Amino acid sequence: MIMKLSLSLAMAVALATTACAREAENTEVESASAVQPGAPTLSSAEAASLPDYDFPDAAWRDLDAENTIYVETDFGRIVVELAPEFAPNHVERMKTLSRNLFYNRLVWHRVMDGFMAQGGGAANNRAHATDLPPMNAEFTIRRGGEMQISELQDRVINARALPQIAKAGFWNGFQAGTQALAAAGLMGDGRVDSWLLHCQGAASMARTTDPNSARSQFYLTRGDANHLNAQYTVWGRIRYGQAAVDALRVGTLGETVGFEPDVIRSMRVAADLPEAQRTRVQVLDTNSTAFTTYLDTLRNGSGELPDVCDITVPTRILE
Repeated sequence: MIMKLSLSLAMAVALATTACAREAENTEVESASAVQPGAPTLSSAEAASLPDYDFPDAAWRDLDAENTIYVETDFGRIVVELAPEFAPNHVERMKTLSRNLFYNRLVWHRVMDGFMAQGGGAANNRAHATDLPPMNAEFTIRRGGEMQISELQDRVINARALPQIAKAGFWNGFQAGTQALAAAGLMGDGRVDSWLLHCQGAASMARTTDPNSARSQFYLTRGDANHLNAQYTVWGRIRYGQAAVDALRVGTLGETVGFEPDVIRSMRVAADLPEAQRTRVQVLDTNSTAFTTYLDTLRNGSGELPDVCDITVPTRILE
């Protein structure tokens, strides 16, 4: 089924007032400025915990160090690949704040089981935020045929706010939703709306009920959060370290009795670290024949694939 209206128009009239992953405003506190050493590169034991995928070397791609952020926690390093093609302003904000040491020693102030871990609050102020101005939403992009997103299955965009049926598949290893590219001819600009999905491991920006209010608080999903699709800006995806996200203490600062939030030890752009301190993560190229063959192994007896959020994109760690 092809949507008759552009998603941008539908979003303009949809009620985007879900309270999930909101970012409190206004009050500022001073952030720690000392560089935290964080976790070193992954140990051999940690690297060995990944599945031993049997794909040709040519089917793997390296992460771009300039578009990779390391989030250091007491439970290990979280490696997040950024997606500037979908959220250029949010990606630039995350890199700027990381390089300014903004997040060092801030906390995971709102963590919900099976949902998400929100970071960027201070231990004495969960409303802590940068003094940089709020950003305009980058929920969706307009794309033409030059950006390829596979259309593997029909999928509801967002059952709460945008219940239209669209397509879902993969772009560069990211789960993505899109209007069918075949609909581009019906659009005035010859393009269609596309967006990154809130599958487990998505890195997204928190905000208030104002769509254009994101500043510095962010969240990493601990489960699928489809009710946020095309309503919150996804700027990246966890490529390694989901276990560290899932290990964070559950609770909300100032609401949950006895809750002591875990600390963000530091956040750094991978390119700013010496190569010896980087984690070399490779992701299977989702445009490769190897990935197509991999998908075929996941099909059921009727030839159907699992939901796109249930399809793991293979990754590996190189020593």
